[in-house]
Amino acid sequence: MDRSEFLVLDYDDRVATVTLNRPDVLNALNPPLMRGLVEVLSKLADDENVRCVVLTGAGKGFCAGGDVRAINKAAEDRIKADPAESTDKADRRPKTTEQRARWLRRSAEASRLLHEMPKPTIAMINGACAGAGLSLAAACDFRYAAESAVFRPSFLVSGLSGDYGGSWLWTRILGPSKARQLYFHDQRRDARTAQEFGLVDEIFADAQLRGEVMARAHQLADLPGAGAAYAKVNLNAALEESFAESLDRESLAMMLSRNVLVEARRRSAAALKSAP
Repeated sequence: MDRSEFLVLDYDDRVATVTLNRPDVLNALNPPLMRGLVEVLSKLADDENVRCVVLTGAGKGFCAGGDVRAINKAAEDRIKADPAESTDKADRRPKTTEQRARWLRRSAEASRLLHEMPKPTIAMINGACAGAGLSLAAACDFRYAAESAVFRPSFLVSGLSGDYGGSWLWTRILGPSKARQLYFHDQRRDARTAQEFGLVDEIFADAQLRGEVMARAHQLADLPGAGAAYAKVNLNAALEESFAESLDRESLAMMLSRNVLVEARRRSAAALKSAP
């Protein structure tokens, strides 16, 4: 188990579980957690020993989105700060709109990594899921929720437009009309209502959530890695490509994944021949 102040990383065979670890604030995202999440997911995306990644939260929340208290404090600091007297660490934070946008974009890489890494990703939603937390859940390939989980976009009610890829992801998952309902109505949904709307794939009793999700994670981890990786690439690309382009991509991916299988069988046969 790898542990930092705000993140816990566990390995169970070929399944890696990333736990957001700020339970006192429902795992709201602060700058250290945002940076750490990108670093951990980058590591797991390239780890050939990991075949499936599970994202969850400590305590009673999955992720409540951005840490509003930290965001408000940072805004107050910017208002009060005198640029001519900038000497401490707080004053060295991004100050222009462009700088702050670049900083947020780097943090939002967490969503891209979950969506694009060449292995299945699962959101194990154990509690409150709001704001950027809802976007992180959308970035995963599968979303499984506890019966006690609650969902809310929480962006527009706060005067914000949304981040972490939620508008792109939910438009493709739900369709344009439902994505607009999700954002503009800002409805609080329990797990059953969320499933009916299309936000989650399956719901489990709270006490059974981890066991059920890990069983599914291990099933995914047992799939041939190259086949799963190419299938994910195909499915993601299908959202943008024409049918002819998709046929081209599928044909190439089939042959590439076949090559991996053939090579694995060749090595297995060679190992058997050389065995005493």
